[in-house]
Amino acid sequence: MNERRLSCCITFDFDAMSSWIGSLKSHNPSMISRGQFGAVALPRLLRLLDERGIRASFAVPGHTAYAYPRLIDQIVDGGHEICHHGWVHENPASFDEAGERRVLERGLEALERVAGVRPLGYRSPAWDLSPRTVDLLIEYGFQYDSSCMGHDFFPYYLRSGDRWSLDGPYHFGTTVDLVELPVTWLLDDFPPTEFVLGMNTGLQAPSTLEENWRADFDFAYRDCRGGAFVLTLHPQTIGRGRYFLLLERLLDYYADHAGVVFEPMGDYVARWSAANPLEDWVAANPDLTGKHAIEP
Repeated sequence: MNERRLSCCITFDFDAMSSWIGSLKSHNPSMISRGQFGAVALPRLLRLLDERGIRASFAVPGHTAYAYPRLIDQIVDGGHEICHHGWVHENPASFDEAGERRVLERGLEALERVAGVRPLGYRSPAWDLSPRTVDLLIEYGFQYDSSCMGHDFFPYYLRSGDRWSLDGPYHFGTTVDLVELPVTWLLDDFPPTEFVLGMNTGLQAPSTLEENWRADFDFAYRDCRGGAFVLTLHPQTIGRGRYFLLLERLLDYYADHAGVVFEPMGDYVARWSAANPLEDWVAANPDLTGKHAIEP
């Protein structure tokens, strides 16, 4: 059997209209229609994945699940993973505890009703968390998160109860049994491609992304054996002509490396957590748990 050298987790945030309504708070029908293009792009992306035998992860807001139940069925029928992605792509830190709970519950209710699944993975809209989020995810039975950036190509366990201030040292909380499969804006298609007046210049050439996303993959493949290369894509963005062709080329490039496997985030996390029990990982990673931190 070939060595499993690097896992490629191709992930899609199927935000549809929710990101423009929830995060951008738009009342502009033209801007909101950019999310509707995600419904046009999704079938071509699913065909591409099917042609290459790739199972991916789809982070889906509850709002999107209710808007496009037939497309959610196609995701599930294709053997792909469904992850929780909020209700209407809202920032969890914008709510009190009751409000954050309600957002989690509304997203869960929608995905259970439409997709028939209760997700084990969570990805926060815009990768924002509140100080309560980790504890709530554990309470609601999630096994992993994919919103933080404390590593590059290896998972780690999250902490609960971190504290920080301008006039005191960083206080490390307790490491808890919730795996983080880290992300980075460097491997996200939205900032370099989507034009948003006053926020994103976007519109970068595919050749620039291709150079960047090959280089990060090359590093992970060379130096991070057993790690996970997580690419974060949005159907409404990556599904447009020039970027769709870019994705085709990238998938073929990644697949052409011996020992590369494509798998959903949940599959990778399940295998990693079984091989890295919490107590063993904590003992082996003192700098990531704050064991040697000094408090004056």
